[in-house]
Amino acid sequence: MPEQITEKTLIGDIQHEWTIQEYEQRSRSRAWYVLAIVFGIGMILFGIFTGNFLFSLIIILFSIILFLQSHQPAPQISFKISELGIIVGNRFYPFSELTEFFIVYNPLEDVKTLFIETKSVLRPILRVPLLDENPLEIKQILSQYLSENIEKEEPLSDRLARNWRIL
Repeated sequence: MPEQITEKTLIGDIQHEWTIQEYEQRSRSRAWYVLAIVFGIGMILFGIFTGNFLFSLIIILFSIILFLQSHQPAPQISFKISELGIIVGNRFYPFSELTEFFIVYNPLEDVKTLFIETKSVLRPILRVPLLDENPLEIKQILSQYLSENIEKEEPLSDRLARNWRIL
């Protein structure tokens, strides 16, 4: 589990750092919103007609969260690679809690993302956009501390979320 950084937390020297958004914001067209509203209303009506009110409530809550998230700017957080671990915002992940990393780089689809696998069951993969950072430089730094899995590909959930502009 990552630990909250305090004055007593030993993080080591910073090897590389950049600023990322806490979550990725997608620009969505008017047609996307119309389809999402029609689909959402359809799911709510389905839940009501089948007597599954909890399902309808979950769809309503999901819609509210998606709407609110899309209408506020994503907070900026710092991402740092140190000689003892990784720092995401104010959380420190020591290398002993991380297993491996892989980088997905596809310039045609504008995908340049670092994935770091953790030993945690609650959050097994950290997803970090590389933005303007050089993937080779990040790979070289992380290879000193973690093994790289070159056979891994972008998770299906990330591809679907990007293509459907959900996240």
